[in-house]
Amino acid sequence: MSQNPNTGPDPFTVEVIRNGLTAIAEEMSLIVMRAARSPLLREAGDLSSALTDAQGNLIAQGRDIPAHLGVMGSTVQKFLERVPANRLQPGDVWFMNLPEAGGNHLPDVKAVRPIFAEGEIQAYAVSLAHWADIGGARPGSYVPDARDAWQEGLRIPPLRVFTKDGPDREKLDVILANVRGAEEREGDILAQMASTYAADERLQEVFSRYDAATVQAAIANLHDQSETEMRAAIRTIPDGVYEGEDWLDNDGPDRDPIAVRVRIQINGDEATFDFSQTADACAGPMNATPFTTSASVFYAMKVIAGPDIQPNAGCARPLAIITREGSLLHPPMDKPVVAGNHDTSQRIVDAIFKAFEKVVPERLTAGGSTTSGLLLFSGRDPRSGKWTTLYEVHGGGEGARHDRDGMCAVRPHMSNVMNTPAEVIEANYPILIENQALRRGSGGKGRHQGGDGQVRTYLINGPEMVMTTIVERCIVPPYGLVGGEPGKTFDITLQRASGEVSQLAGKTHVSLKKGDRIIMKTSGGGGFGTPAGS
Repeated sequence: MSQNPNTGPDPFTVEVIRNGLTAIAEEMSLIVMRAARSPLLREAGDLSSALTDAQGNLIAQGRDIPAHLGVMGSTVQKFLERVPANRLQPGDVWFMNLPEAGGNHLPDVKAVRPIFAEGEIQAYAVSLAHWADIGGARPGSYVPDARDAWQEGLRIPPLRVFTKDGPDREKLDVILANVRGAEEREGDILAQMASTYAADERLQEVFSRYDAATVQAAIANLHDQSETEMRAAIRTIPDGVYEGEDWLDNDGPDRDPIAVRVRIQINGDEATFDFSQTADACAGPMNATPFTTSASVFYAMKVIAGPDIQPNAGCARPLAIITREGSLLHPPMDKPVVAGNHDTSQRIVDAIFKAFEKVVPERLTAGGSTTSGLLLFSGRDPRSGKWTTLYEVHGGGEGARHDRDGMCAVRPHMSNVMNTPAEVIEANYPILIENQALRRGSGGKGRHQGGDGQVRTYLINGPEMVMTTIVERCIVPPYGLVGGEPGKTFDITLQRASGEVSQLAGKTHVSLKKGDRIIMKTSGGGGFGTPAGS
């Protein structure tokens, strides 16, 4: 089918192509979940998928993880700066994870495949998967006391791991020699490759039905539509300057809270987000890349101003984002960043929400358990002798809104991973889940109540394991809005088999023995509105 050169594709054709592209991205994610070997991908779904145009602009995404999706277009653009398009061939799949090259942190490894049609690159398929280990100083590649980027794991510049003839075994072996659980990692790599292969097949079907010119015209139309809708959404926010700040508990060994500050200027149908007053880059792993910062702004404006807008590069055209080099949100490349991806990113969103509290409170939720809530267990399974890594994240209470209470035990804001069922944990790791329940009364009071967190107890059944924690909201509680009270903070308890009990810091590393217990109590959400009778 061809297009009218004067008017372009008709609206029906554009809509069919739009839905087709979105369906391809969603199928990619399903393929990774079905084919991957690690429970982190199969059960928790810590992955995302996207399509970009030939210039690396986002054109479609799955319903995956907001913290990932804002960086995937940047990844392709930075990839093309390092690998010219004329070097790419049909069947190539390149892997990369450099934070400074459009990335977020080392465990999120991107597979990039160029999609050819009519002899030219028409698009790229991108599969992002969180590898349960990417090497580095600690099992699971989370190092609370890291002081440089190389402690966090293997740094992969753009590397062609697959061609039309199959895997490049030498390159694959270099990767697998530098990560723990090589057999599991190889399965996950093959799953990512398979998802991009499926995207190629599906896009060929689109190009066979509509010629390349029609598809590209439809993509340009979709970008323009999203830009128009985002500009209209911004105009619903009164012109002005709005400031907000939120705080990280600390960066691990350094115990001082760290400020994330934003100054937002709304001018007609454009918005500028200036983070220049955010704290300097920290020594520990809480730094976030500018690409993570952009993803956070993109997410916040989508949910506040235009939740129904088709997410693509057109949405970002009316948004200007300013970061200060040397700051927490624009750190030097040698700084560790592993937790900035999923914790500092959410402080960015919370700062934006606080900035808008006085002008559009009806569009906001109060503070919630906006952290990974990560407990990372590692060790050799005595049943198999193999290295195992359980990357366990924890939801808590959602903040209340102007018209309802917050939900209990969910993952608000930038993360969208699922709970790993107790049965899966017990089948794959030497760990027993002794208790899982709601943490009653942990939500903040208000006209509407914050949601409750949860309690989960882990009993260690293997002879020894190690555990890393990366948890925010242990000191700074989830905030209330418009007079609502804050929710309770996270609480992590270590109960030794000997009976000794201690409270664990939000960012630490401990050794565990058989019979030890970890009791995780997650935060509640903040309340909305002044409580009755106050």
